[in-house]
Amino acid sequence: MDRKKFLITASLAAFSISACASVKINGESGTIEEPDGEGEGELIGQCATTSDILGPFYRANAPVRTDLTFSGLEGSVVDVKGRILGPDCMTPIEDALVEIWHCNTEGEYDNDSDEYRHRGIQTTTKTGEYSFKTILPGKYQNGKLYRPAHIHFRVTSPTTNELVSQLYFIGDPHITKDPWASQEKAVDRIRPIVLEDVKGSLVVNLDIFTSQSEQ
Repeated sequence: MDRKKFLITASLAAFSISACASVKINGESGTIEEPDGEGEGELIGQCATTSDILGPFYRANAPVRTDLTFSGLEGSVVDVKGRILGPDCMTPIEDALVEIWHCNTEGEYDNDSDEYRHRGIQTTTKTGEYSFKTILPGKYQNGKLYRPAHIHFRVTSPTTNELVSQLYFIGDPHITKDPWASQEKAVDRIRPIVLEDVKGSLVVNLDIFTSQSEQ
């Protein structure tokens, strides 16, 4: 399914999820719009990671895996890792479900295949750690503008509120004009790409701070 057809089809679906703005698709232009006054992701506590839009390319039932690379994959391999921490900003959250998804280097999402490429889910360790081996994603147009490169996150656990958010990268020139990445609340989610060792391994670290569940 090409991008235009997918966006038009997606306009018939409702994307509604806690801690995330609902999303609607403009069927004529294919742009992603956030309704006024929704999804501002109020900061709960002093360290809680802020939310971002779910977007129209989420797929449920991604496979459990930490390595999202595969034979013939194009792009710069990177380890995306960090910890999931509690509302006190210090306590590791064990067995939290961490899900990521992103496009390929051509800006295309795998919306249909059984391989669920560039999509995966895992549970955190006793120390709250998660780690995905994947690639740096490309970009795609949202109307006349390109969205900055980004990786989507969804984090859930029995004791904390669900979080849907996005990771961006320092130095991306498309951040300043993006409706979501340019918001002040996204600052802590714009992270550096680090050369971690002498072999040139690329790493992006993102610690995610959860908010207290009301249940």
